[in-house]
Amino acid sequence: MKRIIVLLLVFASMLRVDAQCPLKNYAFQHGEKLMYDLYFNWNFVWVKAGNAFFLTSKSVYNGQDAYRSYLITRTSTTLDKFFCMRDTLSAWFTSDNVPLYYKKAANEGGQYRKDEVWYSYKNGATQVKQRYQNPGGHVTKQEHNSQECIYDMLSLMQRARSMDINDFAKGKRKYFKMADGDDITSVSVMYRGKEKVEMRSTKKKYQCLVFSFYDTEGNDDKELIRFFITDDDNHMPVRLDMYLKFGIAKAFLVNATGLKNPTTSLVK
Repeated sequence: MKRIIVLLLVFASMLRVDAQCPLKNYAFQHGEKLMYDLYFNWNFVWVKAGNAFFLTSKSVYNGQDAYRSYLITRTSTTLDKFFCMRDTLSAWFTSDNVPLYYKKAANEGGQYRKDEVWYSYKNGATQVKQRYQNPGGHVTKQEHNSQECIYDMLSLMQRARSMDINDFAKGKRKYFKMADGDDITSVSVMYRGKEKVEMRSTKKKYQCLVFSFYDTEGNDDKELIRFFITDDDNHMPVRLDMYLKFGIAKAFLVNATGLKNPTTSLVK
């Protein structure tokens, strides 16, 4: 009996380690900078609407070495007259892609929202604290405990870059828990296959892996983002199709520096 108890304790300790869902980073490094042109579908015409920047650097979070990634989207002054968007998403996570903290500050059409998520890991469970401020200024706070891993949009995107594509079958999905607003929702990532993609401004072409990011909460099955990542060791997002409340926005890569690996997916 003692031997069985010892084995169970060892197995439980293994679960506690795995509960953080570490995944070794093969795709990005400190100093990676990705710049995008942002386009909106305006009266059935695609118009350049602003810029987006995706940056990753080494950082420190609560005394712990970490990575910080942040995505900034800005509409141009011309489009601001019709629809202003100022979004900043920031995420801190460990070197093996375990989320630590997430923040989203969004001003879309004059409506301001703010999300914050704090992650901790104890006794085999993921513990999440959330703070959400809605456009009216009302603040709600929630706490959740789960035996499953929980992510936010940025940490999940960075994690996906290091996932083994051989674990995906075309048309099949992987399911995750994501902190969003003041709740934990169910989302899925579906692999759509490979596609050659041309950048709108630079005309560069990349061989890409295509994924769709779905909200699968309740009876809904709504595609939120379709992202195109290079079919090389960087798994660099070169195009993002974002399905927003007010329409569709697309981001096309215009420049990339500080990459970890050679860009072998570039079609000559």
